[in-house]
Amino acid sequence: MVNTISNSILEELSQQLEGDVLYDQLSKVIYSTDASIYREEPLAVIYPKSHEDIVRLVRFTNEHQLSLIPRSAGTSLSGQCVGNGIVVDVSRYMNHMGEFDKEGSCITVGPGLIRDELNDFLHAKGYFFAPITSTANRATIGGMIGNNSCGTNSIVYGDTRKYVQSLKGVLSDGSSIEIKNLSAHEFEEKCQLTNLEGEIYRHLKQMLQDEAQVEAILSAFPKKEVHRRNTGYALDALLDMVPMIDNGLPFNLGKLIAGSEGTLLFITEATVRVVPLPPKENLVVIVQFETIGDAMRGVVPVMQHKPFACELMDKVILDCTRDNLKYSKIRSHFKGDPAGSLMVEFRADELETAHEQAKGLIQSLKDEGHGYEYSVVEGDETKQLWGLRSAGLGLLANIPGDAKAVACIEDTAVAIEHLADYMDDFAEMMAGYGQQAIYYAHAGAGEIHLRPILNLKEAEGQDLLYKISKASAELVKKYGGSLSGEHGDGRVRAPFIPLVVGEDNYERFVAIKQTWDPNNIFNPNKIVHPKKIDEDLRYLPGQSTPKFDTLFDFSEVGGILRLAEKCNGSGDCRKLPLSGGTMCPSYQATRQEKDTTRARANALRTFLSEPVKENPFDNEELKEVLDLCLSCKGCTSECPSNVDMTTLKSEWQYQYYKDKGFPLRSRLFANIDTLNRWGSKFSRLSNFVLQQKMTASLIKKVMKVAPERSLPPIAKESFFNWTKKRHLSTGITQIKRVLIFCDEFTNYNDVEIGKKAFLLLENLGYAVELIQHDESGRAAMSKGVLEKARKHAERNVAIFSSYLDDDNVVVVGVEPSAILSFRDEYPKLVREKWRNEAKSLAKKVFLMEEFLASEARAFKIHEDLFDDTQRSIIVHGHCHQKSLSNMEDVFTLLSLPKNHQVKLLKTGCCGMAGSFGYEKEHYEVSQQIAELQLFPLLRSKKKEEIVVASGTSCRHQIKDGLSLQAYHAVEVLYEALKKS
Repeated sequence: MVNTISNSILEELSQQLEGDVLYDQLSKVIYSTDASIYREEPLAVIYPKSHEDIVRLVRFTNEHQLSLIPRSAGTSLSGQCVGNGIVVDVSRYMNHMGEFDKEGSCITVGPGLIRDELNDFLHAKGYFFAPITSTANRATIGGMIGNNSCGTNSIVYGDTRKYVQSLKGVLSDGSSIEIKNLSAHEFEEKCQLTNLEGEIYRHLKQMLQDEAQVEAILSAFPKKEVHRRNTGYALDALLDMVPMIDNGLPFNLGKLIAGSEGTLLFITEATVRVVPLPPKENLVVIVQFETIGDAMRGVVPVMQHKPFACELMDKVILDCTRDNLKYSKIRSHFKGDPAGSLMVEFRADELETAHEQAKGLIQSLKDEGHGYEYSVVEGDETKQLWGLRSAGLGLLANIPGDAKAVACIEDTAVAIEHLADYMDDFAEMMAGYGQQAIYYAHAGAGEIHLRPILNLKEAEGQDLLYKISKASAELVKKYGGSLSGEHGDGRVRAPFIPLVVGEDNYERFVAIKQTWDPNNIFNPNKIVHPKKIDEDLRYLPGQSTPKFDTLFDFSEVGGILRLAEKCNGSGDCRKLPLSGGTMCPSYQATRQEKDTTRARANALRTFLSEPVKENPFDNEELKEVLDLCLSCKGCTSECPSNVDMTTLKSEWQYQYYKDKGFPLRSRLFANIDTLNRWGSKFSRLSNFVLQQKMTASLIKKVMKVAPERSLPPIAKESFFNWTKKRHLSTGITQIKRVLIFCDEFTNYNDVEIGKKAFLLLENLGYAVELIQHDESGRAAMSKGVLEKARKHAERNVAIFSSYLDDDNVVVVGVEPSAILSFRDEYPKLVREKWRNEAKSLAKKVFLMEEFLASEARAFKIHEDLFDDTQRSIIVHGHCHQKSLSNMEDVFTLLSLPKNHQVKLLKTGCCGMAGSFGYEKEHYEVSQQIAELQLFPLLRSKKKEEIVVASGTSCRHQIKDGLSLQAYHAVEVLYEALKKS
């Protein structure tokens, strides 16, 4: 395979395709990895738009002796989406959805359609596509077919292979093919074809009807009792169909394509079977065991009760959540200190039926001596329980330093009756390599997810990668198991396929690949002819991690580069709005990989590790990939690795511009407090200039602000000046002394909100005070003007820290992005001499909603303080508030008055994000983001509904986009106060 080509030829290709052809360095870098340990830079990246695009692309590939790597979400753990050919990403355009055929219980979709997007459509019709992977909110149907995905419900619904009804695609010679159910007569007709399709059917017929070959296949393949079998090509699944042909039942080659990892066929359309929605009522039985072996021996009797799920969680994972307040309540269901717990889910149309199933299980386990403690979890707590398990796993994946939990042996599967013995042998094997076994399993399916902790930057770690992987394969062979249960072979397991299924069967795989793809253009080096397991790893042996002198303190994660390296490629940042949360708003609007947190982390890791300039931050690719980051902070909480791209972008901006000088617009936005202060001295003139069409247009042109934007007026009197005219508040009961932090936006633009916050606190009985302090520095941080931001941060820490000794004092703010800077950025931004004070201060700083909600829960504020006016309130949350705080506090607070009906809108980012939405080049994306959820929901609001948005940017976006007034929560609550 040549896999070299000139840009001029790629440009010619772009003229032939409807879709996009990308061959710039940034695109190649961000598509060089998936969620695996591998990295190979492709020649180009294609976003095809149609079946015809794929036909042209395959012919082009044959002509130039290149290879194609099919890809969608890129969540593969085994390296399936990595290669040095042309990456073909079907997720952006080939994601169509056809009409639902209720009679046939099927639907036709594009390979790039996301699983949860399909199920969101099907839900209203009472159906769903059953396989559910942990990546279901971004995994695509094409990827699920390629990997033969399973999930926690596979013990009931099976794997993806079961649901493939028909496929359309392109063969390796550029010819089109439709794979569907064939009668015996139709199968014979296929065998008579003189083209590649005919050759494929003839080859399979010869193999499947040869008794000696059939016996050889069955004797070496994973045992039939192994629920999940995903090793190599699914010859065993085809063998199951041979008698069907003889009995007049259909034969479907789709069984072989499922799990083939894009090595045989390029899928362009799939018709999949769907099933009725599962029973709506569910509960989970937690069964606790003294040892892991006891837990594994309990699986067989548990499965006799036909649960919907049976999952194992061990002590290590449970202990990871011991100090997590979010899960403290759900942890109370675990008694003592279990070595392992089985979580067994039952579903039924009636909750009483599920309870009867649970009682039957518990009684039988007691009678047979399995487990020592049993508890039942139901309702919303079941989600918290599964969240507890995920949280523990997330913490395991977040180990600091270069040694990480490596996905290499995490996908083995055995028959459930062998689980206990297999686990004992596995623990002994791991101990032999100095590894502690952490047990995490889809126990009911016999699927084991276990990862060694290895430093792949060192030769020793890479050597252990091979040794442990081989030893694991030998153990799987001993128990007649499957090397892969659901994650596929890819590159990480392919070298050991011959060991597990035998050399003869492996040669049959090679023959299949040769027949289907004689030029080896489809995803080479996967399943057959793999490279060595330690070739093309993300890191070279002995690779050092460069250190950089940064203004933010990244020491907790080992430096700025290690923060970027925390990204494991899982692709959570590719989820769509329907999945909830905020991350990653620009990707949700553009559907381009470069606009994900993953792409930004990949780019930072690559260009900082391989610098070509004295200042490695002075890089145009980094500038491009970070351009559409809205600094929303969504990744801080929603990314499983907590890759804080907001801080990374701010540091990059500082490093990029510190020598060459910051652009005028950045300097103006960073100094917005100073500009507003001067403007407030002549507020009438200032507002005339800001609102008058000609002068406003000139200002926008100079600042490169979108002409569609309105410029916020400056208040006649600042909030600081307003408070100076008041007597020092003593409060009625002096419950607490509240220091209001006056951010730069509340001080000059949203003064009325500041006033009502002050008066609200006063009327609720608090001693309220506004002391002289600095601006927050938020605007400067957003533009990377970090020396200015640090100056303000250190002054504020010095000022407010003098009040730390008084337990009755809290600092409260109304603008989320400003006040939460104290908690999030300040401890990393200030110099070391102020760091301890900054960390202590962070614990005493609250959003207004946080503070008042906590006081309400302590019964210090109650509904009797408010009127009984009926109000319908809909709430949009600020991104920083959702990421660094929570929206439940807003709901609690606004629900205090007894006749308030409050609804939290399921919206992501508003798209304004500080200055982002003002900037001319970002205006269109800003509006696209707003149109994803926020604007459609607000257009359909009822006339009487009051819109609440605590962020000044959010309110401005709503006003500009919909001419609709939104209010801060404190404004609504102040109006609801009983007036004396």
